[in-house]
Amino acid sequence: MTIRVLLADDQALLRGTFRMLFDATDDMETVAEASNGREAVELAGAERPDVVLMDIRMPEMDGLEATQLISESEDLAGVKVLILTTFENDEHVAEALRAGASGFLGKGARPEELLEAVRTVAGGEALLSPTATRALITRFLAQPDPCPVAVHERLECLTPRERDVTSLVALGLSNDEIADRLFVSPLTAKTHVNRAMTKLAARDRAQLVVVAYQCGLVSPSAEPNPPEVPA
Repeated sequence: MTIRVLLADDQALLRGTFRMLFDATDDMETVAEASNGREAVELAGAERPDVVLMDIRMPEMDGLEATQLISESEDLAGVKVLILTTFENDEHVAEALRAGASGFLGKGARPEELLEAVRTVAGGEALLSPTATRALITRFLAQPDPCPVAVHERLECLTPRERDVTSLVALGLSNDEIADRLFVSPLTAKTHVNRAMTKLAARDRAQLVVVAYQCGLVSPSAEPNPPEVPA
């Protein structure tokens, strides 16, 4: 299946570079280019891309607002947003995560890293490596917005195993790493993750991370203790 990508960046040269990269890749194609957030939203509605490669700082409407509008649209439920940013300098990363972004990538990433990032996000996973997740959470989510009571109530619906899995997702662990930690199969780990996302109304793993930290399921200052495994 070909992954359809929408490029949203105010730098024409950068968009051109990305277009050449994607169009030269067998499983990807560029469907449109947007020079600002408003165009990105309009083109997302017209083209229904699999992934929007979104810059944050753009004229007319920035990438944060555009990301939120796309993620909140029921008609665009299948459209994923991959944010281009730098973790060290961009203080809007947490806002983008809350707005519905499915991943983050620095503009200095290697071409192969960018291609793999697009594939990851298109496949429904969140691009949140352990290092990036811990840096992001520690710096930007240490004092998160208050968690709605309704979300706390949904947390009560999680099974103990689903709570364990959600905590590990919040640390940036992959399904394989979660499986190793809990002594289960990767498929079982994925099933628990999917059930937790459904119960917490999280559109993907990135949003599951937000809920986990906002509601105090895990702390931004320390890794949760390994879940107990029955003897």
